[in-house]
Parts: sequence; C-alpha cells; structure tokens
Amino acid sequence: MIRVFPRANIQSLPHTDNTPAAKPVDLETLRAMTGEQRMLLALEMSLTARELAREGIRREHPDWSESRVARELLKQAFHPEPLPAWLEKRLEERRNNE
Repeated sequence: MIRVFPRANIQSLPHTDNTPAAKPVDLETLRAMTGEQRMLLALEMSLTARELAREGIRREHPDWSESRVARELLKQAFHPEPLPAWLEKRLEERRNNE
C-alpha cells in the first residue's frame, strides 16, 4: 500500500508500483518507444501529477478561488525555495485585480 501525505517530498514515495518481474517488461516497452513518445509520456505524467496536486489543494481548501489554488500549486512546486521575484510580482498583480 502506498501512503501519500500532504505536501510529501517525492523522495519519500516508492519508486515503483510494479513487481520486480514487471520491471523488464517496462524497460522493454520504454526502449521500444521513440523519443517523441517518451517525451509525450513524460508530459502526460507531469500534467497528471500537477492535477493531482491541484485536487489535493482544493480538497484541503474548498473555499479558495482558482487563482489562490494556482498560487499554492506554484509555491509547492518551488518549495522550499521562494518563488522567483518576477513570478511573485505577477501573482501579486493578479491578487490585486481580484
């Protein structure tokens, strides 16, 4: 069973959800893919991870606006580093326009 904790560091999660016997099949499948297919798979995985994180924030804070959820998602993505100054400035401008 995989246990996921809010805002957990990705390194605390298991690196695989497959059995050891499935690893060679996974590797064979990945090796058979073109570079473009691997890039598209990586993009899909990234978008899925982002949407899961966004839904987790919404579940924790159902009263937050979409822009507030987006800001928190960015903060989590850059954690523990602060947001870049240009991005913080843009978010502040949007916050003032809400």
